[in-house]
Amino acid sequence: MKTLVLLASLLVAAAQAQQVADSNYDVSVKKPTYGHVHPKVLFDEAHNNFHTTIGRYKPFADLMRNDGFHITPSDKPFGKETLQGYKILVIANARAPKGGGSLLLIADHAPMGYNAEILAKRFSVDMSKGFTADEKHCKDKDETTLIYSRENGLLGKHEITKGINTVVAFTGQSLSIPKGASVLLQLASTATDRQPDIERSQKENRMILGDSISAKGRAQGIAFQHGKGRVVILGEAAMLTAQVADGEKFGMNAPGNDNRQFALNIMHWLAR
Repeated sequence: MKTLVLLASLLVAAAQAQQVADSNYDVSVKKPTYGHVHPKVLFDEAHNNFHTTIGRYKPFADLMRNDGFHITPSDKPFGKETLQGYKILVIANARAPKGGGSLLLIADHAPMGYNAEILAKRFSVDMSKGFTADEKHCKDKDETTLIYSRENGLLGKHEITKGINTVVAFTGQSLSIPKGASVLLQLASTATDRQPDIERSQKENRMILGDSISAKGRAQGIAFQHGKGRVVILGEAAMLTAQVADGEKFGMNAPGNDNRQFALNIMHWLAR
């Protein structure tokens, strides 16, 4: 456990010093989808979440509110009373163990996958818990900024991807694809995963990655039915919000992607 805490502190401290929500990003919606009935969304903030509705996921929350969703942040542990009455539960990069509706589960690169893997396994989804890269399908030679498009054939066919040409993910992990799931963001055969070398990272007090292993046959976004409910699991978080780091935009606000519509489509599908 101590090694995971170190791993988390190394990564999170660096990210916190750089990543902030883009306060200039336009979250207005000209024609809101929900004008009279407002689907209720519970946004988990009870598990030391890296992304919150007033923090790095504020652009996502504000965009959904402007589209007609009723967003409620929650600092309470999950239970029947907590979840009752909500259409969708959103969990974005929880950093503490988590004790008929829909679920959007987002878990980024290490160490976020370690905290979400138990919940993911309940849906037969394995999280790589490392860093995923692909030098042949990346943006601006950044091998962890991955491009999923109609052109490269990595954007899946699903109701969520209708009207979308390109989705960009900004450094995440890979996911296995359970039986019956639809792939939204398909990793290419050239994609690889690299796990943190915890022992070396601990000794040198900095993040060091181990050898690459193939991520062929895995994904960074999947959707499926679960009983009467619906589930979307993503292996990367920045794609659904708008952030800036060292003056550079990444997320919905970055040029050349349809991530904004992808985020809306996900929530529309989950809300039925």
